[in-house]
Amino acid sequence: METRPLAQTGLDLSVLSFGASSIGAEFRRIDVAEALRCVKVALDRGMNYIDTAAYYGRGMSEVMLGQVLPDIPRDSYILSTKLGRYAPQHFDFTARRVAESIDISLERMRVEHLDIVFCHDIEFVDLDQIVEETIPALRKEVEKGKVRFIGVSGYPMKIFTEMLQRADLDVVLTYNHYTLQNDMALSLIEPCGEKNVGLINAAPFSARLLTNASLPEWHKATPEVREVAARAAKHCSDQGSDIAKLALQYSVAHQSFASCVTGSANPERVSQWCDWLEEPMDERLVAEVKEILKPIHNWVYVEGRPENHDG
Repeated sequence: METRPLAQTGLDLSVLSFGASSIGAEFRRIDVAEALRCVKVALDRGMNYIDTAAYYGRGMSEVMLGQVLPDIPRDSYILSTKLGRYAPQHFDFTARRVAESIDISLERMRVEHLDIVFCHDIEFVDLDQIVEETIPALRKEVEKGKVRFIGVSGYPMKIFTEMLQRADLDVVLTYNHYTLQNDMALSLIEPCGEKNVGLINAAPFSARLLTNASLPEWHKATPEVREVAARAAKHCSDQGSDIAKLALQYSVAHQSFASCVTGSANPERVSQWCDWLEEPMDERLVAEVKEILKPIHNWVYVEGRPENHDG
């Protein structure tokens, strides 16, 4: 699989990478053996980057990875996790918790170091704390050799703009913002480039919005968004294609994002994604789908504190 450099970190990430939230039963009950096989399928098919979080499955994702990773040469994959969010309403970005969280993540995954650690969903907290306490605490973990690079992740674009101005970061992870429906993450390319900060995209399917699957109960899409997305999906089906394939190919194609993260607890699905990337993207169909999606182009939902919202 093609790789791209992550700014000046020296890390080369596979253009498609494995998001381990699903194997932590974050979205549904899983078959443990199948979920573990997903990690091996991803690595075998050329995905060299695995992303997880202490939050996913409330630790289960990291524990699951700990069943697989010790048998794989550590220099053959790149691993990131996230800290600061531990349950839907439980956030702790204190320096003490940073050190504890990193040690616990290392123990769960049974590895000696983490390539990247992100501050997770920072839109829910006061960004002053992230700048003044959390980032400096993470830098101390880098000095100890437990972590190589640090970054922030979350939903609103505003948090990235502010953090790039105020903090010393190596990488940012944005999700749902470079898809067939939403291209707001393009605004991060220039500021990230100026600061030599790596840029990673996640969630090409926008939490199933750009698939033929029914949306999860927690999805915040409005009736209009659902209806327009369904029309786009039907158009792809009518053309003998699958909107999920188009969505994946489209999100992966942009050269300015080092990688695109997505995950599944179904090994056949993971393998299918890799197959899709070996097929040429139908540019005509992309244009038609984007035209259908135009009424909901860059639609976003509200996430986090009011002062951290977009708009």
